[in-house]
Amino acid sequence: MQVLKVNAPQPVRLDKYLQQCFPQVGFGRWSRALKENKVKLNGKKQPLSTRVQTGDEIRLFLPDEILAGGTQPQAGPLFLSARCPAEVVYEDDQLLVCDKPAGLAVYGDAPDTLLHRAMLYLYQKGEYRPGETFEPCLCHRLDTGTSGLVMVAKTAAAEQFITDLVRRRAVRKEYLCVTFGRPQPPQAVLRGFLAKDAQRGLVQVRDREFAGAKPIETAYRTLAVSGRLALLQVELITGRTHQIRAHLAHIGCPILGDSKYGNQAANRELRLKYQALCAWQLTFPAIEQPAFRQLSGLRLQAAEPWYYRQLLEGVLR
Repeated sequence: MQVLKVNAPQPVRLDKYLQQCFPQVGFGRWSRALKENKVKLNGKKQPLSTRVQTGDEIRLFLPDEILAGGTQPQAGPLFLSARCPAEVVYEDDQLLVCDKPAGLAVYGDAPDTLLHRAMLYLYQKGEYRPGETFEPCLCHRLDTGTSGLVMVAKTAAAEQFITDLVRRRAVRKEYLCVTFGRPQPPQAVLRGFLAKDAQRGLVQVRDREFAGAKPIETAYRTLAVSGRLALLQVELITGRTHQIRAHLAHIGCPILGDSKYGNQAANRELRLKYQALCAWQLTFPAIEQPAFRQLSGLRLQAAEPWYYRQLLEGVLR
């Protein structure tokens, strides 16, 4: 175990402080360490986005060889090895909104992640220079197998403002998905309780409150049906881990292609590699702050996923 006493001229995100102290350890490794309960801030598990300041104590329950760096250093910044720049659907001086393909991790140790693609995009535009300008950062996350819209802050002000909107659920998030089974009724607001099983990397949903569970709400509307399948528009009212996937599976209508909560026989039959789930639309609330007024009421939409037309036309059944 190592104990760090924070000494920072101003508050800084926990993940950034750790990377300053251990530049050879990637962000993805810190994320895994946090999930494994191996990073404690002032004696408690805290999100990597938590801001630390002088006097705080960080305890790291990681082997010395990991903290010393167990891999060969990369030649140059890792983002330069991303497969391509991010596909951007919206941009202003403060914010990028990118369309993430299914199968691409939003962050991690690998060169090709959504965040690295966003960095590469800004680097090629001349807006990002490592060590000289603000390092772009995620304002929220998507599962690797989920496609769709992800917000990336270009400035410290945007990081604080947008993550606060997300935390307060002020940004409306709507998804498209295909379920194996037709939900009844065709439109409803589902309510329940969700708890994480960190050891198995799963969540559990029940109708009644139980130990360690948090309340969840998921609204859905059936857009079309095709044979055994249904195309749904889903609004994420609360934002828990795997909420849409687990909540729909709980009512007997799992998302097609979902390897954790889905119907595996149907997934094999239709040969789906990733879950048919897309973060389709983001709608911003009314905003009065001058620096972000351009976002007021703005609605953004991802490209239609491949399964959208196929289900509408009855090709996917």
